[in-house]
Amino acid sequence: MARWGGRARPAMQVPSPSVREAASMYGTAVAVFLVILVAALQGSAPAESPFPFHIPLDPEGTLELSWNISYAQETIYFQLLVRELKAGVLFGMSDRGELENADLVVLWTDRDGAYFGDAWSDQKGQVHLDSQQDYQLLRAQRTPEGLYLLFKRPFGTCDPNDYLIEDGTVHLVYGFLEEPLRSLESINTSGLHTGLQRVQLLKPSIPKPALPADTRTMEIRAPDVLIPGQQTTYWCYVTELPDGFPRHHIVMYEPIVTEGNEALVHHMEVFQCAAEFETIPHFSGPCDSKMKPQRLNFCRHVLAAWALGAKAFYYPEEAGLAFGGPGSSRFLRLEVHYHNPLVITGRRDSSGIRLYYTAALRRFDAGIMELGLAYTPVMAIPPQETAFVLTGYCTDKCTQLEIRMLKKVVSVQPGDVLITSCTYNTEDRRLATVGGFGILEEMCVNYVHYYPQTQLELCKSAVDPGFLHKYFRLVNRFNSEEVCTCPQASVPEQFASVPWNSFNREVLKALYGFAPISMHCNRSSAVRFQGEWNRQPLPEIVSRLEEPTPHCPASQAQSPAGPTVLNISGGKG
Repeated sequence: MARWGGRARPAMQVPSPSVREAASMYGTAVAVFLVILVAALQGSAPAESPFPFHIPLDPEGTLELSWNISYAQETIYFQLLVRELKAGVLFGMSDRGELENADLVVLWTDRDGAYFGDAWSDQKGQVHLDSQQDYQLLRAQRTPEGLYLLFKRPFGTCDPNDYLIEDGTVHLVYGFLEEPLRSLESINTSGLHTGLQRVQLLKPSIPKPALPADTRTMEIRAPDVLIPGQQTTYWCYVTELPDGFPRHHIVMYEPIVTEGNEALVHHMEVFQCAAEFETIPHFSGPCDSKMKPQRLNFCRHVLAAWALGAKAFYYPEEAGLAFGGPGSSRFLRLEVHYHNPLVITGRRDSSGIRLYYTAALRRFDAGIMELGLAYTPVMAIPPQETAFVLTGYCTDKCTQLEIRMLKKVVSVQPGDVLITSCTYNTEDRRLATVGGFGILEEMCVNYVHYYPQTQLELCKSAVDPGFLHKYFRLVNRFNSEEVCTCPQASVPEQFASVPWNSFNREVLKALYGFAPISMHCNRSSAVRFQGEWNRQPLPEIVSRLEEPTPHCPASQAQSPAGPTVLNISGGKG
């Protein structure tokens, strides 16, 4: 509907009574932090909330995370709401989104009391108390909503068992404890009810530009969709602008998520259809449905893109994204990705995106460009890899035509090369993972907001198919096991038949590092620009950005020596 208007460490046991007294004294001392909390966050949070960022962790709404960032202190302040506490909860971060090899903070109970402590898990899921307590509890408070835990942690701790919090997506992990424990070390994550949520924790601190006085809003929303009872669904919905809708500039957009579905709506996009089609059939259904009209494949011009955990997006005051008017299609396609790992049924959804637009056109038209790897199985990751890198290029030949807020403005000049690299871990897979749209396939894509707008809307690459065919022939020649390279076999089938010994892995890695590429240098209509785009040489990288150096906290003097004892029966802890 469109509406207008890890490593092993010595185990530490639960404190003895004398240590509990010391821990309790520490618990009273943390109140001092509450006095300075507001001051610490001044300038980095909107006045209306000390925790401007919020995300549901589990689909059932039992865990909710809110946070704020102090760049001056290089510290994140977390607020975790546990709605239905039983015997405890685990929360933390890991490289692969699993509770094994994770950096954790744990609230647990025994028969005598409740405790809060910094912990880590090894590769078998065994939990250990960390000798360096970098998660520091500031407050625990029971309310009618549930138990609130307020705690903080530095971005980097120089603890080998801790996760380094950096720019980019962070895998947040959690688990629930059902019964009281003898000790923290009796926890093994393999037997817990666990989950994963992905989010960008380090949000840039950018002032919001003022909106024009004539700003109006438009809501592009799913029409009361019954979310399918399956893990992954992409839902497509077509709507249209009013007849004669003149040219406007979008100056801001934000998500609208149906209450209760916050953990199910993973990401959303609004696309405008190609102007050469006078009409686009109306449709509301799964994007992979056989009933989906073919013309929806030509609705690829991105107007807005949102992912879980993101806030509103603002354009700078000198630019806006144009839509409406002559040469612009009236038809829009909303795409909603539902992530339903618990296969919940009977849930209805009307989520979407709210556009803020003005008739007072700004100096520059903005654009959104898609960068990275083409959705093709020729780009694959072997199984059992710990850090296999794939890279997509937007070459200088494309930029000569010319979703996250960056911390500073970046200028791209004609002839610059834009490179997107993704690092994959496939230790838990037996077969190669190929590129594509499927749930078991991989994507490596960036959406970049920029201005002034050019006709270039998609700039992606993939290895030249002819060179990949040479790879399969080489594998077939140097391995005793036969690899099916017959023309009838698809690329995924050929990858599935490769025996993944060290030779075949290294040759594939080398192929992606030197073979020519096929460029996808497209307009918003999905039509390539004229020119020769096959067998293009890999760009030469002449300089690289310096890797950020993690800063260790100046002092651990205020950190507790062990877990903090809590009173969670009511009131403040």
